[in-house]
Amino acid sequence: MSVSIRCKPEKLRVPLRVPRPDTRTMSLTDAKIRNTKPGSKPIKLADGGGLYLEVRPTGAKLWRFRYRVAGKENVFAIGNYPSIALAEVRALHGKARALVKQGIHPSHNRQAERLSNHTANANTFEGVAKEWISKKSPGWTPYYLRQVERFLESDVFPYVGKLPIRSVTAAHLLEIIRRIEGRGAETVALLVRQWSSAIFRYAVATLRADGDPAAALKGAIHRPKVEHHKPLSRSQILDFTKALAKYGGYRTTVIALRLMLLTFVRTVELRKAVWSEFDLDNAEWRIPAERMKMREPHIVPLSKQAVSLLRELKTYTGGRDALFPNYRRPNDCMTATTLNRALERMGFNGKDSIGFSAHGFRATASTILNEMGYRSDVIERQLAHAERDKVRASYNHAEYMDERKAMMEEWADFLNNPTRNARKGTALRLNMRTGQYDRQHR
Repeated sequence: MSVSIRCKPEKLRVPLRVPRPDTRTMSLTDAKIRNTKPGSKPIKLADGGGLYLEVRPTGAKLWRFRYRVAGKENVFAIGNYPSIALAEVRALHGKARALVKQGIHPSHNRQAERLSNHTANANTFEGVAKEWISKKSPGWTPYYLRQVERFLESDVFPYVGKLPIRSVTAAHLLEIIRRIEGRGAETVALLVRQWSSAIFRYAVATLRADGDPAAALKGAIHRPKVEHHKPLSRSQILDFTKALAKYGGYRTTVIALRLMLLTFVRTVELRKAVWSEFDLDNAEWRIPAERMKMREPHIVPLSKQAVSLLRELKTYTGGRDALFPNYRRPNDCMTATTLNRALERMGFNGKDSIGFSAHGFRATASTILNEMGYRSDVIERQLAHAERDKVRASYNHAEYMDERKAMMEEWADFLNNPTRNARKGTALRLNMRTGQYDRQHR
């Protein structure tokens, strides 16, 4: 007899897998944020990845990011809602998580960025440029300083002055210099590029810039052809002296033009001259270094004709400091345009003229004195041109004085009748036996 035993099959025990909650299903929505009302205690609305919105009893809704760095839990305050919208805070959260992966606290990184931005805003192009000017200006003439300040303030600062200097690019500067070039001021455009380059080099040296974008623009502006000041010919000198004798303007202007011809100094050196610089008894004019282009003192030997004119001028302006005070502004000197306006009225400058300006007196003297046989070193020294060799310059200063005095006297005599002496000409030669300078006819 067989007995069958029926057994219930044993159920297999399979461990139950509980799915992890999908953070996406827990993500916040703008509707949920708006509909969440404050309670008696802070409410935290999670968005995933450590990002949550804290709703405080006061009604404030604050974005927070909970994270760990070096095993320690921290909370990063991102900002508040609705100033930072949901989409924006998620982008900021992503950047913060990337920093945490690098072991960087997001709050520390934000502080560093704020400090960097503050420093950049403090170091604007205009601020660095003015600092550069203050460092360099002690070695500049007042005219050059005014030129730098005027063109930077009018052509550069309005466009990039308020930008951090690190933010100023070659494209910014190219637009500026092309704008200047477009109005026909090519020389100004070239100067602005050069000054901008110097400002950037200064910024690099003081660790406020990484490079000089202006250097890349070298050659972007075509340098205009330099037109040298035209000299007067011998016959034109005679025409000039006749026209000057008939000129109906101020006597002081006539004297100024006559002194320009006799001394051939730079226009600004004569316009800003003061009586304390002159020793009429010893026929000498000493121009201080700060008023000279080369920043070195200069001596002008005065001919008899020049001394006579200066004594006459003293009856007009001797009671003031300046030889040629401005009639409208007594504390200022004659303007730069006064002499050229007089030359226009005399027919030597302006439309349909020979184009002679007050600067041309120097070219006139240089050309004719070379023709008369004077040594070029003597002429150049009297023109106060730069001497590259400083030792030689000091030596020549003393060596040439006798020659310069004689040359200035002969130049003044020549101007009395320039055409008669056209073929004669004289030169000085040192007599080694007597130690004196002898005149030699050519």
